[in-house]
Amino acid sequence: MVSSLMDRTDYPTLREAVYLNQASLGLIGNPAVDAMHGLLDRVVRHGNLHMSDEEEVAFLDGLRRRAARLLAVEGSQIAILSSASELLGQAPFLLSPPQGSKVIAVASDFPAITRPWLRLAACGNCLVEFVEDRPESDLTADLVTRIDNRTSVVAVGWVQYATGTVIDVPRLRAATEQAGVRLVLDATQGAGAMRSDAGAWRADLAVSSGYKWLGGHGGVAIGALAPGVVAQTPPLPGWMGAPFPFAFDATRMPLAEDARRFTQSTMSYVSVVGVTTAVDQLLSTGLDTIEHHATRLRDLLLDAVEDRGWQPFRRPGNPAAASHIVSLARSGEPADAVLTRLRDEGIVCSARRGRLRVSLAPYNDEDDIGALAAALA
Repeated sequence: MVSSLMDRTDYPTLREAVYLNQASLGLIGNPAVDAMHGLLDRVVRHGNLHMSDEEEVAFLDGLRRRAARLLAVEGSQIAILSSASELLGQAPFLLSPPQGSKVIAVASDFPAITRPWLRLAACGNCLVEFVEDRPESDLTADLVTRIDNRTSVVAVGWVQYATGTVIDVPRLRAATEQAGVRLVLDATQGAGAMRSDAGAWRADLAVSSGYKWLGGHGGVAIGALAPGVVAQTPPLPGWMGAPFPFAFDATRMPLAEDARRFTQSTMSYVSVVGVTTAVDQLLSTGLDTIEHHATRLRDLLLDAVEDRGWQPFRRPGNPAAASHIVSLARSGEPADAVLTRLRDEGIVCSARRGRLRVSLAPYNDEDDIGALAAALA
């Protein structure tokens, strides 16, 4: 029996439904919710009565330390953001690709990754070339093959949100470094679900939202910036990025020495304390343990549904197949219709790119897989 890694009673949703949708809007456990309620009741609703200016400036330090552990980088490289898009949207201006150079992206990637580059291309400043994520092909190899002397940037999601295809980041980074190409990495669909090593990846910037696999609520994200990027002036500098934010001076633009300079302004402190608590749980459970748990559940699912005609986008033996995101399709079964039928049976998944996407989280167990397999049969 594959049991949950988390206390299922901490997730009231599981009393109402089989929830297999962490890759979309993730469930938030009671410890994080309690921390959010506690901060709201004790501090936030009272304005500055219980939070001084100095305490507000230091408030992000706890999440910064945990994010550094989670992403395996120095704390000085960690930026706390209000969303992943906040940093991804600045990437074209931070990396400044030469006029007419080529940016490589994945055609089916999350739009927050590609649209800033498409905007730059619309202004005539670069070209965007797309690579297809195909089940019979090695996506990492396809990206590497497209790199040439005109390429300036590769911008990609570490784990593809729709298919669960995992990019081999060390292999891709070796190719981009050899060619002098910059690397932008969205780790949102991998961070918290599997071990990440942004320090070894050496991406120019890597970013993750806080409300999916990190177990938090919207309104906060974490970024890991390469030292050369940290040293740059943010394209959208905010007041909180100063070394002493409350030493207000509208006539100058002082910047913190480290990645704190990329934090723009007051954000959802309730969300910050929630994701900080959730990341503590992930780190104490162990990312290898979490990934192994998802692997066992995935294998149970595929064993149960493949003889019914359901096929994964990538088979488990493929090193590019994520354990925690399983994309399924069966001939003659429109994904939207399947999704509706599952909803009627109290099972929550997603339909992405015409396929059924199943997310396997630490709170899921073998009974959840049994319920989904029975419904798909």
